[in-house]
Amino acid sequence: MRIMCVDDEELILRMTVSLCEDLPQTDDVVGFTDPREALEWLEDGQSVDLALLDIDMPDMDGLTLATKIKEIWPDTAIIFLTGYSEFAVQAFAIHADGYLLKPIDRQSLSDEMDWAMGLGRGSSSPRGRIQVRTFGNFEISVEGQIVAFTRAKAKELLAYLIDRQGSGVTRAEIFATLWEEGEYDRAMQKQLDVIIRSLRASLEEYGIEEIFEMNRGLIRICPEKVDCDLYRFLGGDMNAVNSFRGEYMNGYSWAEFTEGYISSTKEA
Repeated sequence: MRIMCVDDEELILRMTVSLCEDLPQTDDVVGFTDPREALEWLEDGQSVDLALLDIDMPDMDGLTLATKIKEIWPDTAIIFLTGYSEFAVQAFAIHADGYLLKPIDRQSLSDEMDWAMGLGRGSSSPRGRIQVRTFGNFEISVEGQIVAFTRAKAKELLAYLIDRQGSGVTRAEIFATLWEEGEYDRAMQKQLDVIIRSLRASLEEYGIEEIFEMNRGLIRICPEKVDCDLYRFLGGDMNAVNSFRGEYMNGYSWAEFTEGYISSTKEA
């Protein structure tokens, strides 16, 4: 596999290139600190199987670079490496094949590369295998089978993480949202741990635990690994826009803000 890494920070670029060179999937790695130089290199006829791109770069950001790469080499898989989780939905909207938050580690990078290249080469796990419905009642299904949860709060936790669109949240933030006026004492901290374990167990049961991530005290969903009507709506997909009928995550009071936002966006 031939890989291109682009990051405007020289130290991070060297680290990323080094990690890639250490992986058995890799045959060749090239690195650029200037996205325009990377683009010129591709325009000269060079090709890569996978591009690892920083998002927040001067002159040309990674999202723009990814779009231009796809115009030249449509089959190139794209993985974004960034310190800003708020870019997740934008990455999804331009059909990124992977998304990792910095700092990255060898195993996470290897797993994401395998997943991305599987998508790019027609593996048995194409995008859309994991479907998330947020318009109306919240449901998640795997290859058409609706996921059943043993605890209602575990399902609500997943809904909340989907609503956060890839942003990491703390346990305290989760508790304040799901229990509202409750007191986050030791007993409730243990109760929340039970809910988190229950959610992970349900995801593992259906073989989709990769959509859930815990790192350095933050919990998040990986939006690029699910096919979600909300994310497609935000990405401008007209089928998703037309499917919204004014109802979002029915039954969850905390979802009202997002419901109001997407309602106003559709009316604009």
